[in-house]
Amino acid sequence: MNILHLLFGIIFLFSQQAMAKEIDIYLIRHGQTMFNLTGQVQGWSDSPLTEKGIFQAKAAGRGVAKVAFTTAFSSDAGRARKTAQLILAENKTASKPPVVELAALREWGYGGFEGKDDAELWQPLFDSKQVEFRKDWSTWERFTSLMSDREIADAIARNDKTGMAEDYAHITARLREGINQVIKETDARGGGNSLVVSHGSAIPTILALFTPEQYHGESIGNASLTILHYSDGIFTLKTAGDTRYLEEQK
Repeated sequence: MNILHLLFGIIFLFSQQAMAKEIDIYLIRHGQTMFNLTGQVQGWSDSPLTEKGIFQAKAAGRGVAKVAFTTAFSSDAGRARKTAQLILAENKTASKPPVVELAALREWGYGGFEGKDDAELWQPLFDSKQVEFRKDWSTWERFTSLMSDREIADAIARNDKTGMAEDYAHITARLREGINQVIKETDARGGGNSLVVSHGSAIPTILALFTPEQYHGESIGNASLTILHYSDGIFTLKTAGDTRYLEEQK
């Protein structure tokens, strides 16, 4: 009987450990910022949320108000931190974890292009693929169907005269590190749901890294929701770039 009890105890322990590895990562892009509005390059540089951006962040919070979060993370950019705080302020559950800032979740670093007009960075890349660059980003998906993330990042790094722009290898290494830390810390707290606020280029790169066969370049708009499910080392993309709750709350 004692042996049976021991076996049942071991089985129960392993089942509990397996359950703890079930994690849903709620990836949300920050709300609209001043640089988004003025068409300036914004990677490691920062600008505050606009009134619309604040509304978007609050709407995102109401959209996930009934989700109990075990952990919450943002990049160390003010726009991401503020968005995460506004989202959690709308949460209706008893679980409101503090926001942990991770530099690893930053946007791509655009080096000497930071703060400059978007066209200065993007026009040469769009021209190389014979795609018109438009300020409203309406040709973005056409462009990205012709040029991969790796090609884009490495071209930006080559074009940056300061030499400070990140290449693709550096971007992917730190974003992988960031998501792995999210998983580790959430798992240590028993799994569940994790809020992660990041950026418009960082989130697609995360999806390309962890769910390459499931992500098909869907647009990641301001305050959009993307959900990654993690279980026993396997990632599944549940939804990408969802903005329905923004439309519903206009």
